[in-house]
Amino acid sequence: MRLAVIPARGGSKRIPRKNIKLFCGKPMLAWSVEAALQSGCFDQVIVSTDDDEIADVATRLGATVPFMRPEELSDDFTGTLPVIRHAVEWFQQHGYSVEQACCIYATAPFISPEDIQRGLERLQRDACDYAFSVTSYAFPVQRAIVINTLGEVEMLYPEHFNTRSQDLPEAYHDAGQFYWGKASAWLNEKPIFGPGAVPVVLPRHRVQDIDTAEDWHRAEWMFKAMHHHEQ
Repeated sequence: MRLAVIPARGGSKRIPRKNIKLFCGKPMLAWSVEAALQSGCFDQVIVSTDDDEIADVATRLGATVPFMRPEELSDDFTGTLPVIRHAVEWFQQHGYSVEQACCIYATAPFISPEDIQRGLERLQRDACDYAFSVTSYAFPVQRAIVINTLGEVEMLYPEHFNTRSQDLPEAYHDAGQFYWGKASAWLNEKPIFGPGAVPVVLPRHRVQDIDTAEDWHRAEWMFKAMHHHEQ
C-alpha cells in the first residue's frame, strides 16, 4: 500500500494551534489533506497527532487518525524520521504491507496534487530511497555574509569574493512540503538529505516556510495573490 502521513502535533509554540489555525478560510491542515486526497496516489491518508482537536478536524477533512501519536514522539525535539517510522510500523503490525510512504507537512498550503504525483513518479522511476520537494535559492549562497560578534560583516565563503554570480552553481534547499520514501528507508531512518535521494524541483513562488507570525502573513499574501492571478 501507499501511505500519506501528515504529522500534526498539538504543541506548536511560536504560532499556537498552527496546524488548525485558519489560513485563507480553511484550517491550515486542510490544504495538505486535500492535496493528498486529490493526488490519487494513496491507499490511506492519515494524520499522526497527539491532540484530540486536531484529530477531530483531520477526520472531518477526510483523513483518518488510526492511532494517537505516543507522548515520546510528540515533543519539540522529535524529528520527522521517527514519526513516519512509527506510522509505517503501526500499519505493518496491523497486517498491512506498506511499500511507499509520503510525509506531507501540515503547514504546506502551496502543495499541489500534481507535485505529489511527480514525487511518486521520481521515486519509482529512479529506484531511489527518497524523492522530496526542493526549490532554488534566490541568491548565490556562496556569496552569503554573516554578522560576527563585533557587529561587522564577514563573507561565509571569502574565496568567492571575486567570483561572478553567473559562474557559481545554483544551490537548492528543502521546500518543506513532501517527502516520498520507500518503507524500508523510513523503517531504517535512513537520512533524507544524502545519497539515494532525488529532488522534485518547485518554483520559488510556491514555497514558504511558516514558523513565525511574519511567515504566516507573508504566506497568506502570496497565496491570495497566486490564486487571484489564476482566476
